[in-house]
Amino acid sequence: MEIIKTPIEGLLVIKPKIFGDDRGHFFENWSKESFAKNGLDLDFVQENQSLSSKGVLRGLHFQNPPFAQGKLVRVIKGSVLDITVDIRKNSLTYGQHFSIELNEENKTICWIPPGFAHGFIALEDDTIFSYKCTGVYNSASEDALLWSDKDLNIDWGAINPLVSDKDLVAGSFKDFVSQF
Repeated sequence: MEIIKTPIEGLLVIKPKIFGDDRGHFFENWSKESFAKNGLDLDFVQENQSLSSKGVLRGLHFQNPPFAQGKLVRVIKGSVLDITVDIRKNSLTYGQHFSIELNEENKTICWIPPGFAHGFIALEDDTIFSYKCTGVYNSASEDALLWSDKDLNIDWGAINPLVSDKDLVAGSFKDFVSQF
């Protein structure tokens, strides 16, 4: 596997080694030992999967401490524009975002440590998105930033997104007080 550092400290892009032939392909998307050898000693306690139609936007979500979650995310089927926002108040990149296309063809995986808001928009119908989490879901600690916040200035593409009622009323970055 190839681990690529992003411009935001701690946020990593992971390119697995793909073994393919005329029957199809195989790759290891998670191995505790392989990840630990690359400095990622992670313990996952929950794995989630979502199915989205083209244009569905989910995010920008996070859980506050002490229930903060790190996430290992990837697309099983379809494609997404994946967005992370650094919400670690002492970080040099606080408030900056990183975007990457994750899809079934590139098989790219991202490690999103605690202290990031995360979201994605499905670029194809029937997109299946998977994420392993280092913490369990805790509704009392969940929070979100408004996906369309002008201060974050995220380019989600030309798609008119379908967004949940909850995500439509998420807080602005200007008024956000980080617990990270």
